[in-house]
This record gives sequence, structure tokens and C-alpha cells, in this order.
Amino acid sequence: MIDRIGLLRTPRIFAAIVCLLALPANTPADPAAAFGARESVESIRVSPDGRRLAYVAPRAGQASGLYIVDLATGQSVSAGVADGQRQRMGGCSWVSNDRLICQMYAVRTVEGFIVNASRLIALDADGRNVQELGERDSFYQRYARFWGGGVIDWLPGENGAVLLGQHFIPEQRQNTRLERREHGYGVVRLDTRTLNRRRVEEPNLNASDYISDGRGRIRIMGVSPPRGATGQASAVTRYLYRAAGSDDWREFSSYNWMTREGRLPVAVDPQLDAAYVFEKLDGRLALYRMPLDGSGRREMLVSNPQVDVDGLLRIGRAGRVIGATYVTDRRHAVMFDAEMRTLSEQLARAVPNLPLIHFLDASEDESKLLIWAGSDTDPGRYFVYEKGTRRLSEIMLARPQLEGVRLAEVRPVTYRAGDGTSIPAYLTLPPGSDGRGLPAIVMPHGGPGSRDEWGFDWLAQYFAHRGYAVLQPNFRGSAGYGDQWFQENGFQSWQTAIGDVNDAGRWLVSEGIAAPERLAIVGWSYGGYAALQANVLDPNLFKAAVAIAPVADLNLLKEEYRYSAAFANARDFIGSGPHIRQGSPAQNAAAIRAPVLLFHGELDANVSVRQSRLMRDRLRDADRQVELVTLPGLDHYLEDSAVRADMLRRIDQFLRARLGIQ
Repeated sequence: MIDRIGLLRTPRIFAAIVCLLALPANTPADPAAAFGARESVESIRVSPDGRRLAYVAPRAGQASGLYIVDLATGQSVSAGVADGQRQRMGGCSWVSNDRLICQMYAVRTVEGFIVNASRLIALDADGRNVQELGERDSFYQRYARFWGGGVIDWLPGENGAVLLGQHFIPEQRQNTRLERREHGYGVVRLDTRTLNRRRVEEPNLNASDYISDGRGRIRIMGVSPPRGATGQASAVTRYLYRAAGSDDWREFSSYNWMTREGRLPVAVDPQLDAAYVFEKLDGRLALYRMPLDGSGRREMLVSNPQVDVDGLLRIGRAGRVIGATYVTDRRHAVMFDAEMRTLSEQLARAVPNLPLIHFLDASEDESKLLIWAGSDTDPGRYFVYEKGTRRLSEIMLARPQLEGVRLAEVRPVTYRAGDGTSIPAYLTLPPGSDGRGLPAIVMPHGGPGSRDEWGFDWLAQYFAHRGYAVLQPNFRGSAGYGDQWFQENGFQSWQTAIGDVNDAGRWLVSEGIAAPERLAIVGWSYGGYAALQANVLDPNLFKAAVAIAPVADLNLLKEEYRYSAAFANARDFIGSGPHIRQGSPAQNAAAIRAPVLLFHGELDANVSVRQSRLMRDRLRDADRQVELVTLPGLDHYLEDSAVRADMLRRIDQFLRARLGIQ
């Protein structure tokens, strides 16, 4: 079918994923398995010549596989597997037409502490010639290397070389010239085939960030000296820049990560010799462009009076900046590049039912583009667009298990908090429902430095499919709405944040959407904290509570950072004072009347499983109904399709029993 602008949409699913597809059906045979499945594409990139794709797809458990697809034939080959236990696979990207770099990571318990360790590897597209990149570990090094480095510049046209940022760790031995004395964060130019390397930036003990121009030159460096003699990480980063043709560092800006004060550089445009910078305007982040000439001049590019500008749009191996994004009721893209702006408008007309469109990657000459498009009722589809033929080909589904399943529409709404403030939220009703007298779930998001936005959400969609109305509030304490909305964050300002969450439940009842005896709350991470603390603030509102990986005790949360360099920042973020006890569900368990169901991964490094165990014990001491499901070998995100499916079934059974649903 050719539409009015000449884009040819030719659906095609590659053989590599045909085995994942089922015949379309209105109702999946096992809804929990269908909705709980990990996305079929965990990362995807197009080769520099535009002829092949590399994508990472889930396998059983937490395992993942790397697959290479020939775009001309659709043929696919497996290039590698991570078993999900000894190692897991992050994203993979092309460093040349026949070689890739992949991030491998593992979660381990080391002397009682849960740590994440990563390494970068390079491999050929056929899975051979595997090489570990970065500095090699030594028996004599002074401390363990947990981060294996990151690519700062993909060096387009260099055919297999990158600029790699890495930590240099000194060795602790004497009377030998073989020891390593360099210490800190530096940059090397590395050939991924021969492993030959050349130092580009000397290790700097205080360096925390490097920004390249996409052409092999480091133009901006961030330095974050520790707080005094304590060694604790600072919340402030100082940025230095290099003028064109100079190797000298000059002052550029500073940025406070906790208060968001100052200027945060995020990218360099080599053609304009300018940096893209986030800075607050009337309490909300806006995007500026500043020449790297010391003049201090700024050009406003994007701002919004309601919300933060929250990200750059970049494309290709050089990371060319083409626009910026922000979220009001929906995500909006502002394109700086005229050609990409026109193409975005054309694509919106070509796939009108998929209003969320993201440019994921491009061939080196940008003649082929890799695109994702989705909506609230479509989990997402992947396309390849060829500029020369104006052909748009659908290649993959994000969630093939849900193809043909009727999904629920998501509607932006607002409700009034107790003090009259309008709170934005998203309402998901069961497909075909009139939205009256339903069992309902308030589902606060994680964070607290986060927010919900319009689109497909597997948790909300599962519950809607099972007949629940779901309301996701962007309560005060959520990120994205500026300083006044964020307040002191959802821990220090817990009474406001949790009050807004409870008012979401009251709104569902007042609107007739939910019957008061059929109202529950479900949350993950900070959302799990909110699900528990909401029942402390109003013990009669919710009839059941589910908390996944929740914070239960604020003082314990601070103590979990005690032996890390982030302790001082965590202490300041969580705060001190009466709110530590008053705002801790575990310290107020006797106030909770609703039955509670807890889930927690035993390898959770974000929120320790000790939080849920403490919550369970305190609820039992108070003679309350509680069940804790601990999940061995899993971290904060529970990236195992079978585990997620089982969790969804358990939650549904729990809620139906407590809310009196047949």
C-alpha cells in the first residue's frame, strides 16, 4: 500500500523471530505469560553500511542472545549467548561492518555486599575473535574493578577503533618498574581487533565525565572532587572545555546533581563548535546551545512552561543531535534538523496509529534509518526506512505474544488533591468497559526521581486485561515537572507525595470508577514504598497492598549506603529528622490494616531485600496479614519472563481474594 507521500509500508518478520509469534487471538491462552514476557528486542543497531542488524533478544531465565540479521535476505545467525547467571548481556553496537562491542555484566554478592560488575567485549559478527576491552585486572591492583569502561566516541570511518573511557587502578607493589601508578578516569584510542591503544586523556583522579565531538576529539571534561578528606562523592560537577585547536582546559560551568543548579553540558556539535546544555528556566530544565569560545553566549533551543526538557535526540554513530524531547500529557519531539523534521511528519502520517516514533539508529551515511513506533495500545514495532526508495519496512514486534490482543486505551486525566492542587495521572480501563464500579488499582511509579508517561505499560495493561481500572498518578515528588513539583523529593516530602497517591484512590471512588471495597494499591521500588506508606497515612482506604522491591525503612536505606562513596549524597537526599520514623512503613506497621503481598529479588542492589524482610517481620509482630516472596538470583528489575508471569498470577489471585472478585 502506497500512501499519499509515497512511503511504502511492507510488513515483514524475519525468520529469527518467527518462532516467537503466535496466531493472533483476542485473548492469550496465558495472560500472565504474555504480558510478563520480556520484550523481544532488548537492544538493536544497524551496521555502518546499512546491510545488517544486530539485536539482543531474551532467552530462558535471565539469559540473552545476540543475533545478526541480513537486511536483504532476512536470514539470521546467532553470534553469542549470555547465560544470565554467570553473565548477562547489555546492549551491542557495531564498531565496523563486521565487528561489534557488547557490554557484559554480572550481579554478585561480595563479602556481604551486592555489586554490579561490567566488562566490554568486542567480537566479529559471526561470534568469533572475542576480545575483552579495557584495562586488564592484576593481582596487585589496589582495589577491584567493577566498571569495565564505556565508549565515548565510535570514531565513524575508523573501521574498528573507538575512544574508550576507563578507570586506571594503581598497583600496590614496591621496587619494580612494572607496577602501574596511573590512577583515575582517562581515555584511550583502542583498536578492537589488535587491542593496540594510545592514551588520549591521561587518568584524572577527579574526572567523572568526558564528552567528545563525535570526530575523535575530547572537548569537555567533568571533574568531581570528593567532599574534603572524607572521600565521599560530591553532588557538584565542574565542567572544563577546550577551544577549537587548543589542548588547554578552560572553565565552562558547574552543575549540582541534587538541586539541578548550574549548567549541564551533554553533547558537542563539531560543525557549530558549540555545546548543548541543560539549564533551569523558571525552575524547569530548558535546552540551550553555547559556543565553545568562552563568550558565555547562549541560544535558547527548547523550553516548556509546564515541564522539563528531558532529553536530546541523537542519531548515528557520531551521535548527531537532531532534536530534543519533553513530556506533557504525551512525549513531544522538537526537531532542529529540517530533513528529520519533515521525515517525522511523513512517518506520523504513514503510521497514524503509532504516534510515538523514535529514531534509534542510522547507517553511517544516514541513508537507512532504524525506527521504533508504538502507542498505548501497541507495545511497539521496529521499522527500517530507506531514504533512496522511500520504503518503510516493518521488521520486528516488541511484544509478539500480544499481537492481536485487544489492549486498553490510556487516558490522561487530572484529579484534585486535598489542598486543591491538580494532579496529572493516566487512567487505563479494561477494554470495552464503561468504567463504572470496577475493581481498581492505584499504581504509583518508582523513583522518586521519575514519572509515568503515556504509552504501553505491561503492568497496567495486564491488570486492565484482568478487569481492573488502573490509575497512575504523577504525584508531587515526581520528576519532570520542575523544582516546585519535585519539592524536597518523595522521601523528605512524603506526606505530600503519599497524600497525592491516596487522593488518587479517593478520586477513583468519587468518580464511580471504583467501588470503595474494591480498591487496591500496587507499586514497584519507590512505588512499593508508596503502596505501604499509603496504608499508614490512611489505613481504611485500600483493601489490599502489593509492594515489589519496596523501601520500608528510611534509616535502613541510608545505612545501605554507609560504606560507599555515595553515602553523603544519599544521606542528604533522604534527609534527617522526624520524617525518618514517621515516613517509614516498617516503623508504623501497626497502623496498616490491609493485607500485604511483598516481592523482592535477593540480588537487589538498588533496594536491599532486607527492606522487605524487615517489613514482613514488623507486620507479623503487629499481627497483620503479610506474605513475602523472595526471588533468588534476581535483582531489582526481575528480568526473567517466567518469574514475572508467576508474579502477575500471584498478584491477581491475591487481589481477587481480598477484593471479593469472582
